[in-house]
Order: sequence, then C-alpha cells, then structure tokens
Amino acid sequence: MTPESGRTRPRLSGTNLERAADHNQRVTLHAIRVGGSLTRVELAGITGLTAPAIANITRRLLQDGLIVEAGQRRGGRGQPPTKLEIRRDACYSIGVNIDRDHVTIVLVDFSAQTLARVSEEIAYALPDQVRALYARSVEAMIAEAGIDAAKIVGIGVALPDDLGSVDLPGRPAAYAEWETTDIAALVAAPLDLPVFIENDAAAAAMGEMQLGHGQRHNSFFYLLISLGLGGGLVIDGNYVRGADGRSGEIGFMHAGGGDDEPQIQTLVSLSGLGRHLEAAGFALDDAMREDMTADVEASVARWVEQAARQLLPAMSAVNCLINPQSVLVGGRLPRHLVERLAEAVNSAMTRHASYLPAIAPVARAELSEDAPAVGAAILPFSHFLLPKPGALWKTADSAAAATA
Repeated sequence: MTPESGRTRPRLSGTNLERAADHNQRVTLHAIRVGGSLTRVELAGITGLTAPAIANITRRLLQDGLIVEAGQRRGGRGQPPTKLEIRRDACYSIGVNIDRDHVTIVLVDFSAQTLARVSEEIAYALPDQVRALYARSVEAMIAEAGIDAAKIVGIGVALPDDLGSVDLPGRPAAYAEWETTDIAALVAAPLDLPVFIENDAAAAAMGEMQLGHGQRHNSFFYLLISLGLGGGLVIDGNYVRGADGRSGEIGFMHAGGGDDEPQIQTLVSLSGLGRHLEAAGFALDDAMREDMTADVEASVARWVEQAARQLLPAMSAVNCLINPQSVLVGGRLPRHLVERLAEAVNSAMTRHASYLPAIAPVARAELSEDAPAVGAAILPFSHFLLPKPGALWKTADSAAAATA
C-alpha cells in the first residue's frame, strides 16, 4: 500500500527536540498502524525522519515485539524492500461503553480488532449493574479470545457527559447516582489495570480517527447518534476538546437557534425517533429492521425529513466555523437509517449552498455501532504507545501535574 499524500492523508511529523526518541518512535509506530504495511523508505517519507533514524526506531520496535516484518515488496529494481506491519498480539485492551440504553464491553488487539464482545440492552443501568456485568464478563472474554491477560495494557471507559443529569424520556430518579460515581472503581476488579475515561462521542471520534475515515480525512466532525446526540471534533489529525473539554456538544443546541425551540437531540436521537414512532402507534424496534412495513416506512421517512431540517442550522455552523473535510455519522442508529439521514442532510445543505462558503459531505462513519467501546479501548494504546498532541511542549509544571 503506497502512502497517500496531500489532503487525503494526515502527515505525521517527527522532531529532533527534547523527548524526541520517544515521540519519534510513537510517530513511526502510528504511521505503520495507519498505513497497514509500509517499508522503511515509505516511513521516512511520511514522518520526515532520516533513513538512519527510521532504521534505529524500527529495530527497537521489532525488538519490543510491537511490529513484524511481513515479507518483501516486489516489482521494483534492486533488493526488494521489507514491509513492516503492526504485531496484532503485541498487547490488548478493554473498552467499555456505558449509555442510557445499553452497556457494551469489547476486548481488542493492538490493531483494534474486536476479539470478544459482551453487550446488554439495559435501560438506564445503575452503577452496581454495570459493575456486576463487567465483573462477570471480563474473565470469560479473555478465555474466549485465548489471550494472555498479562498483555492487557489498560481499560478505557466511554460514557456521555452529564450521564445522570440530562433529562431524557424514562430517566429514573435513581439515575442521578451516576453524578457521584467513581467510574474507574466500576472496572477495578478483577483486573488491576490503568483506567482511562472519555466522553462517548470523543471516544468514537478518536476510534474513527485511528481506524476509519480519519485515515483519509484528517479534519472531520463526528456526529454520534445514541439515546441522546453527541459530537466530536478532529482537526489536522488531533481531537480538539475545547477549553472545558466540552467541544462538539451539538445535541444541546436548539433547533432553529431560538431558546424557545427544543434541543436538537429531542428529535435527532434514538429517543427522539422512538417518541416519533410511538406517536404514530409504532415502536422503535419496528424501525430498526430494513424490512419495515409500509406504514412504519412512511413514519420513518417523516422523521428523517424532520431530523435533517433540525440539523441544518447546526451543520451550517459546523461548515462555517470549522470547515471540516467531512461530517461522519455513527452510533446506534442502524446503517440503513444513517445513510438515509446523511443523504437527507446532504440534500438540505445543497439547497443552501449559495449561503455557505464550503460544504462538507455527510457520510456514515466507517466503524460499527460499537465505535464508542472500540474508541475507548484505543485510549490505553494512545496513552502508552501512540503520539500525544502537545507532548513536546509540556512545561515542567504540567508534566508534574500529569504524573501526580
């Protein structure tokens, strides 16, 4: 696979500054993850590092068991170059996605392929229910995958911000318990591992950045449709959190922009679709299948049209303020409905093209509905092995705070 260039592929930049060896090794390792199968010459071109530097780094990565040599690339002159690939069994990670309508746990290898999965549809699961599900599942998942538990490097947990306080239909009073829950303690047993906690939309966007369309689009806005509506922002290959870590909170925007208008997630969410269908005498499950009845199909078509209309002001703002290469839609909405919604939003945006400086196409995200769980599982890999934005300009005070 020849590295793509220009706008279609994020460029990874090496450095010769302080902490360069660690950073350059992370950059090189990430380049191999993204590229799938690269030669040392290609790595030098992607990272901007010298051939001797790449030779030294790849030797260390081979010694550490993080990459493997995977044959030679034929077809050129002289000695065929050796291809390098990620070693899938180098290490493993666990990802947990806690949401208002389900809990999903995945065990992934270093390439982020899912080796084992447990998911339960639980409406407004309380912390004790999540703790019990995790404790009784994780050892069976490790046995199912047939891996060495000692090679699991960490646990990532993805859940919506304000999980216990956002007022969505059916939320029980006891659900407020989430606001005072120690999330890391829920997954403390039976494995004693580092725990990384992230917003679900952010985790999904990071997963897409590492494994999906983010390999081709280095600036995109991620739209996560679950029981609520979330968003994530990736610019120049980096996830952007905002000053308070709350960037991308598109669900809280008001449809039409007025305070008297409902929040967008009131309609554009699984709960919104469910309410829409219930008003017509149907259930949410009736729309989750591709073989819908004619009456359900008509109701769903009305929801898609209304959802696209409500998303229009927010998508216009995203295009004007951020100018991403694409808007990617993922989450629990079935694939056929995501594609219909994306088409409807694209049509609506095209009708307003004369008012906008640029329009990013809306498309289904490449990762599955488990994107938040898989994205959460990538968090330990990112912390220990992959490039960290801003790692090269940390002050002594911030570095001390990070290790405190």
